[in-house]
Amino acid sequence: MNARRVAYTGARTLTVEKVEQAEVPPLGAGEVRIDVAYTGICGTDLHVYHGAMDARVGTPAVIGHEMSGRVGEVGPGVTGWQAGDPVTVMPLAWCGQCPACLSGQSHICHRLVFIGLDAPGSLQTGWTVPADTLVRLPHDLPLDHAALVEPTAVAVHDVRRAELRAGEKALVVGGGPIGLLIAVVARRTGADVLLAEPDAYRRSVAESLGLAHVDPTTEDVAAVVARWSGDAGAAVAFEVSGAAAGVDTAVEALATRGRLVQVAIHPTPREISLHRFFWRELTLVGARLYDRADFETAVRLIADGEIPVDTLISRVEPLDRAAEAFEALESGAGVMKVLIDCQAEEGADAR
Repeated sequence: MNARRVAYTGARTLTVEKVEQAEVPPLGAGEVRIDVAYTGICGTDLHVYHGAMDARVGTPAVIGHEMSGRVGEVGPGVTGWQAGDPVTVMPLAWCGQCPACLSGQSHICHRLVFIGLDAPGSLQTGWTVPADTLVRLPHDLPLDHAALVEPTAVAVHDVRRAELRAGEKALVVGGGPIGLLIAVVARRTGADVLLAEPDAYRRSVAESLGLAHVDPTTEDVAAVVARWSGDAGAAVAFEVSGAAAGVDTAVEALATRGRLVQVAIHPTPREISLHRFFWRELTLVGARLYDRADFETAVRLIADGEIPVDTLISRVEPLDRAAEAFEALESGAGVMKVLIDCQAEEGADAR
């Protein structure tokens, strides 16, 4: 099979390129080449596709970081891995010298390189990465399921940052893939979970998973939370919508000394009711990325069937239909996660 990759070359432009063997550099010390099986598309990838991150992502660029695959080749000095091992990648490269790294918080390194944005990503048949980014997968875990390890690790990290306890009321504002994963992981801790989401399809997915939900376009979420919590409010609110209205909803619904966990990226500064924070002694918690323990927990959750992977995977497209895959996710019409089959033969059908 010819090696191929998808190159982002400008706003709304993706090009499938064949890679000649002469173009593939030999593996350096400590590197591994992965035969990528599946790559999931996330919201950040969509931002790149729209041209919103051109200041950070140069062109041409190979993006993608939610993935699964098998080790194809190991470079000099790599031990503990061999060809055929099923893996995913924790796509972070940190400096080891900044204050964050020295304090044990390397996942928020001041000079963090996010692989798939700041360095080439997984939308290709063969991907070279540092061996220390590999995360081992069980041999019997389907690789399409394993492509959801990275977003599940995000949810695991977010719930851990919330210090969520059994019996607490947790509101999740935003029912996209990350919001639903947070709701599922939060419920697993024993919390009582409510999801606020305006999109009817996303609410239907939540309902199929047994999650309580509310439509913020037709109901006052704070009033619903008050009834649900006996007028106390939510102990924790996860803001996953990325919208100003979502921030307001999350803050308004919090109980006295409640915790607002900010998950979504807000590139535009938002107004927030600091009086509410003062009046109820609220806490704002940032939640960014994950560490290796979060990844390993995510692998176990998926392998144990505790994450509704089949419900979340809406569509799988072959590599040469990457543009159609991005358009499907962009449309939001009845889709949650869209995966790209990086090893599918040219001209293969979607599934």
